[in-house]
Amino acid sequence: MSYATSAALQAAIYMTLQSDSAVFASTSGHIYDALPSGALPPVYVLIGTEEARDRSDQGTQAALYLMTLRVISDSAGFAGAKQVAGDICDALLSSPLTLARGAVTGRWFDRAVARSLKSGGREVSLRFRVHVDDVNATP
Repeated sequence: MSYATSAALQAAIYMTLQSDSAVFASTSGHIYDALPSGALPPVYVLIGTEEARDRSDQGTQAALYLMTLRVISDSAGFAGAKQVAGDICDALLSSPLTLARGAVTGRWFDRAVARSLKSGGREVSLRFRVHVDDVNATP
């Protein structure tokens, strides 16, 4: 297995979301790997947990990543968070993900969980499966 493509995958996801006009319009570009200090915007995306599973074979080092993105809204209703979640799905499943290392050979929407927050806001967690071949690695 190669985990060496993980940072490149995260960077490609971040750049894809930042450059997508619908995602940018609905989040004002508030897409984070770690929460900033100070007041948070009314809607933002947090690049969340990731799990990697070996998908190597005799010829290629590869990994299947389970990537979670969280849409968090201070709104009392789900409509806004769900719209952002839909925009994220459209962006990640229709735009090419160009990695600095490795190549995406498959990507799928896996699941979503929408929940109310104790603060009164809403959260939609999206999980994607992304298969990446490490074309720079030797088996």
